[in-house]
Amino acid sequence: MRNKVKEMLANGQQALGTFYELGGTAAAEGLAIGGLDFFIIDTEHGPYDVESARDAVLAAGNHDITPFVRVKDTTRPSILKMLDIGAKGLIVPDVRTVQEVEALVEYAKYDPLGRRGFAPVRASAWGYAPFAQDTDTLFRTANEETLLIPQCETEECLRHIDEIAAMPGVDGIFIGPYDLSVALGKPAQMDDPELVSAIAHVLSVCHSHKKIAMIYAGDPARAKRFFADGFDCVACGMDAIWLIDAVKRMAAEARA
Repeated sequence: MRNKVKEMLANGQQALGTFYELGGTAAAEGLAIGGLDFFIIDTEHGPYDVESARDAVLAAGNHDITPFVRVKDTTRPSILKMLDIGAKGLIVPDVRTVQEVEALVEYAKYDPLGRRGFAPVRASAWGYAPFAQDTDTLFRTANEETLLIPQCETEECLRHIDEIAAMPGVDGIFIGPYDLSVALGKPAQMDDPELVSAIAHVLSVCHSHKKIAMIYAGDPARAKRFFADGFDCVACGMDAIWLIDAVKRMAAEARA
């Protein structure tokens, strides 16, 4: 059970990805062929559920790209099923309380960190994967290689970010800057000092607890700035936007 992104970070590299919104295995494979390190299957805002997410995970397995899933909510089935189909990490939106994150750890991590339900599932080749031949190795491997990453996009999560990031079983924090700007009363004011300060604070907290710091960037220039600031992973835009922009450029050049 190899997690390319975790391997990259352990080697001091930074990982670049995007949100997967278009659907279909060709789109998922295209993101890998294009040279990204990960994509995030978006079941919060996208139209996907477990079966379509599984297809994207399978497509990722044909290439050197790590499939993450942004789950639709914090319920146990949403967490468990996405891990069972083979997601290498979960981005969890709309987190507000420490108690919510404690429950997420319980759902997402096997004993001794949590109480994830055990069954022969696709992620372990239905029990035939080499790491799944005994429960101790299976539990340890899954806990290490599948990442649980709450999303900091609410005022409440920001207020409790130190306690959340410090929690065993939480592997990192994903900052949703647009929703966070709304929560701070500065909608889409991405260079507002209060938002910039909040982002810097979350980044510092992640570093202090040795947790992965992830963030969304709307364009490559901002992604480059976030990497320079010290973020480990940046999800830049989404596949639908990149497709539209590419078609617009092509059409403009062809008609010029």
